[in-house]
Amino acid sequence: MTKLSLDELRAKYGEADGGAVYDPRFRRVAERLFSADGQRSFPYSGIPTLLKAPLRAVDWMAPDLERLEIALIGVPMDLGVTNRSGSRFGPRALRAIERIGPYNHVLDCMPTYELRVADIGDIPFRSRFDLAQSHADIEHHVRKVVDAGVIPVSVGGDHSISLPLLKAVAKHGPVGMIHIDAHCDTSGSFEGCKFHHGGPFRRAVLDGALDPSRTIQIGIRGSSEFLWEFSYETGMTVIHADEIDTIGMAGVIERSRAVAGDGPTYLTFDVDSLDPAFAPGTGTPEIGGLSTREAQALLRGLIGLNLVGADLVEVAPQYDATTNTVQAGAQMLFEILSLFVGESRGRR
Repeated sequence: MTKLSLDELRAKYGEADGGAVYDPRFRRVAERLFSADGQRSFPYSGIPTLLKAPLRAVDWMAPDLERLEIALIGVPMDLGVTNRSGSRFGPRALRAIERIGPYNHVLDCMPTYELRVADIGDIPFRSRFDLAQSHADIEHHVRKVVDAGVIPVSVGGDHSISLPLLKAVAKHGPVGMIHIDAHCDTSGSFEGCKFHHGGPFRRAVLDGALDPSRTIQIGIRGSSEFLWEFSYETGMTVIHADEIDTIGMAGVIERSRAVAGDGPTYLTFDVDSLDPAFAPGTGTPEIGGLSTREAQALLRGLIGLNLVGADLVEVAPQYDATTNTVQAGAQMLFEILSLFVGESRGRR
């Protein structure tokens, strides 16, 4: 491309507004965001929704999901925590974050514009106190979303919510899973309760919702290694955080894609997979985790997988005075949503 002279640059850009973009690849982005007179919406205006997706308030008794491809769902429940509570405030905090997206420059997509996606609100829980009943509520309502042919992308809440979410999406048989976390979450019962956030994936296998041979757990570390025997016994692939430098992120992505294969796959991202330097606002922080840039690269490398659902969990904003954790969580949610654009393009 020939460089323009200063006079040519002045003529082309001197009085141009921010929406005047000439490269065809980027002009299609600008045309969606800027009005004819160069205005765009203020990032801090309007009703806050997950990723500023359109709001579709639904009657959960008979939800209207017509024409939706993706439903963003808040799951404000943290009755299953073993350490610090507070992730019940995660969905509300993520909705308040500005300036995430809408353009993903690596995957060259605008998920909230290219997908038929809406924030359909929060799961209506019957009780603030009953964990098993809350799980039943999640499975019941998300199954309605799945039965309507819509893919659920959920925001928790503690990681115990992944069990009913998996059971809701696995109506035709067990699914594979990409699990990004500091912990395998395959332990047994604690104090007589089997539904806590340290064991959802043991229960998911035993309940027939999760195929361990197609499950990979990435970023595992900390002092709980002795609890994860079930992962190895069932044939799950486990990549510890300290192995990632040796394997390399490209190798981790390659292994993830090989384990998941072409079959239906669920994606779950626990924000404690990130090092506390990047995400201190979580219930069980563990040093030595992923950087935000590593996590973005990992998620982007999953493009093209047959994803049937996803969740992002364990953002507990009150432990983070800087809002870094919520910012990171919202960005990871954006990366996850971006993965569905390629699949949507293929269907059209």
